[in-house]
Order: sequence, then C-alpha cells, then structure tokens
Amino acid sequence: MIGILAIQGDVSEHYEAAKRAAERYGVGEEVKLVRRAGDMNDVTRLIIPGGESTTISRLMVRSGIYDIVVERAKKGELAVMGTCAGSILMAKNVVDDNRVRTLGLMDMDIRRNAFGRQRESFEADVDIEGIGKFHAVFIRAPVIAACHGDCKPMAKLGDGIIMARQGRFLALVFHPELTDDLRIYEFFFKM
Repeated sequence: MIGILAIQGDVSEHYEAAKRAAERYGVGEEVKLVRRAGDMNDVTRLIIPGGESTTISRLMVRSGIYDIVVERAKKGELAVMGTCAGSILMAKNVVDDNRVRTLGLMDMDIRRNAFGRQRESFEADVDIEGIGKFHAVFIRAPVIAACHGDCKPMAKLGDGIIMARQGRFLALVFHPELTDDLRIYEFFFKM
C-alpha cells in the first residue's frame, strides 16, 4: 500500500501521479491518503509532499503519525520519499531552522528556501543517477547541503545536492508530481 501524507501541501498531485505510476509500472499496489495514525496500518511506502515543513511536522506529531513513521521506518517496515518540504523532514539536520522537528531518517544536512522565495521558482533539466535526464520543477526549494555516511547524492544542480538516497529513503527538493514524468515514482516503488 502506497500512502500519501495528506495533512498539508500538494497532496492531490502526488496522489494522482502515484496512482498513474502504480498502474503504468504494474507495482500492483493501491494508493491511499494518510490523514490519521490509523491510516498508516497497511502502508509500506509513504510519500511526504511539499508544503510548509514546520506545519507538516507539527501536524504529524499532533496526529500521532510522526511516531509511527519513525518507528516503522527504523525497523525497515516502511520506505519513505520526501519532496521539497518533505525532504526537509527526512533530514537529521536543518542548518538554518530549529523549529522543524524532522523525522531524522537520512544522514544529511538541509537548508530551507535555498533557491529563493516563491517568485524565484524555476524549472531545470537535471541528470539523476539511475534515472537519467529529468525536467525538475523547483518552488521555494531547499537544498541538501551535505550527505554523510550511507546517504548518497543522486543529483546536483550547480554545487547543491537536489536528490539523495539512503537505503529505503529518498529525498528530493523538487516536485516530480508537477510533471508527466513518472520515473521517480517507479524508482521509489521498486527500491
């Protein structure tokens, strides 16, 4: 079961893209929205969408989802992909803000709003290891400042890391749900 964290952010776009990708690539799994702790029971893959990282973090804690995700992810029962604000929640360290209670799943440092404000949003073609050329959409994007230990960069833009992987965890600072290219979902589903 693929779950889309549905408490804040661009939920519907991820939901539709994940459904299309599951059908296209034949992973044979259902996609559902996760709004409360009980919704996590049968989820084996969770997507944390972009939005506002502090708000998402607080709502995850308040709903009880936070503890479930951390526990199941650390036991190896849950694969997690975070996009944009979701990537901030994946990190062990947010270098410029201590208000976000991250999940601490990936050995990386991340910096919020590294590419500027909303009006500085942009698109760029990037090379992603294991996927190839990808047209990425950046909206008030963070940047992965450093990867440590088992966390490995998968894509860069200039000197900044924009996608990283650590075991069953994937963090990307851009928005794959805003394109018709479903290869990142396929990659995540098959991890």
